[in-house]
Amino acid sequence: MDACTLGDLLDVVGGPALRLHTAPAGQAVPVTEAVLYDGRTPLPRTPGALLLAVGVPAAQAGPLLRAAAEAGMTGVVVRGADGPVAQAEAHGVALLSVAEDAAWHHVHLLLVSAVTAGPGTSVTADTGLGDLFALADAIATATGGATAVEDPRQRLLAYSTVAGQPVDEDRRQSILGRQVPASAENTEQYRRLFAADRPLRLPALSGADLPRLAMPVRAGGETLGSVWVVDGGTLAPDAEDTLAQGASTAALLLLRARAARELARHRGSDLLRRLLDGTAPDAPTAAARLGVDGPARVAAFVLDSAASVPDAERTALRLLDVVRLQCEARYGRHAGVLVDGVVYAVLPGPGERHRRLAEDIVARAGQALRVPVRAALGEPVPGADGLADSRADADLVLRVLDAQLPVATVEEVRARVTLLRLGEVMGERRELNAGAWRRVLAYDAGHGTEYARTLVCWFDAGCDMAGAAKLLAVHPNTCRYRLRQLQQHAEVDLDDPDERLVLWLQLRTLAGLRATTR
Repeated sequence: MDACTLGDLLDVVGGPALRLHTAPAGQAVPVTEAVLYDGRTPLPRTPGALLLAVGVPAAQAGPLLRAAAEAGMTGVVVRGADGPVAQAEAHGVALLSVAEDAAWHHVHLLLVSAVTAGPGTSVTADTGLGDLFALADAIATATGGATAVEDPRQRLLAYSTVAGQPVDEDRRQSILGRQVPASAENTEQYRRLFAADRPLRLPALSGADLPRLAMPVRAGGETLGSVWVVDGGTLAPDAEDTLAQGASTAALLLLRARAARELARHRGSDLLRRLLDGTAPDAPTAAARLGVDGPARVAAFVLDSAASVPDAERTALRLLDVVRLQCEARYGRHAGVLVDGVVYAVLPGPGERHRRLAEDIVARAGQALRVPVRAALGEPVPGADGLADSRADADLVLRVLDAQLPVATVEEVRARVTLLRLGEVMGERRELNAGAWRRVLAYDAGHGTEYARTLVCWFDAGCDMAGAAKLLAVHPNTCRYRLRQLQQHAEVDLDDPDERLVLWLQLRTLAGLRATTR
């Protein structure tokens, strides 16, 4: 992506949101980031940055312009229209302004979004995407307290990094574990917070901790999380108003993040569907976008058709969520797709652990959904071009699974799926489904004999008469007599190995006969 210039930035957010007063170096100068001014620390050297003059009146920004120039910054943004243009030109830095009532954290998010998006991206003051970490920094700078953004389950989503602000052990542990430490006192504070509709001041949980200023984050009646500010005794007088504004912006960001995740999942599902049905125009590129680069195999998960499922469609969607969650936990970014009641996922890398993952998903999904789940794994393929074949393998494996074998790889059931496919091909071709097997079945049907079953048992016993007799629970002489009679009445030559092979295949695949129940 091309570097963002001052001109690009103005094209994106210029106008009422951001006014340019002067640009001594021209509008082709780069803009690399937006930085919030903190008067307690010296400006770091950040070439190309725009400095937001937080807490500095526009008319008194002269010294800040000089410091920005010495730090290699591109320009300074002040609040209000009366900035020192002459001093900006003297120091060679651009001077920009925002409205007097603009919230600094909102301006910061807007500029961060525009700089990150780069040239040609439409961003407005009302639709800036921003970043939760940038929001936390902006709130921390404006309120004077270290800030954290959490989800409803008390998981830490973002935190401020403004230097010099007081923190306590509770905040340190939250950042290290990405989760607020659990305690009965904490639970009570969250109960009070989520019942509030305004910023709430909460006491320290222990003598070593600090009080907090907190605000729930809501949208349309839904609680999306919360924003917390550490109160070290030096919060700004308008900290509550700033926090309320920040929580409103956090709601926007969290909703957009959710929408972006759903959009990414939808696109990922569409890409995966095309890969699996072989219609992706560029399979390697599509697979790389899904995080699959190299060897992989397709796994298929399905609800047990024999189980009673009141709402099968909804349960299948829940199965999709379980598969996605487990695959994302194992492989990071990952796509899953539901097609005709079957959940498919691509498992990247060597296949040694794929079966164990499938078993774990089957166990977890079965417990969560209260419905037995089966899983099939296709053959590993070297690259994305083979995923459609691996999916076809998985589909075949699903058809031979049962309660005794709920999870299997195609290698484990190769004989079963081969016979399954042979049966389908032979059933479709007249020349392959004609022959002696029909005469054997017809004779049994007309005379009440068991010649077909006797033949299958004899074949399964390796043409050993004693073994066949054991499977049939008859005397070996009875077995011999049946086979002699069969050859006479059905015109079968059991001395011909080719005829024996074809007859076994037809009885096994077309008639579906087995010597024993498996």
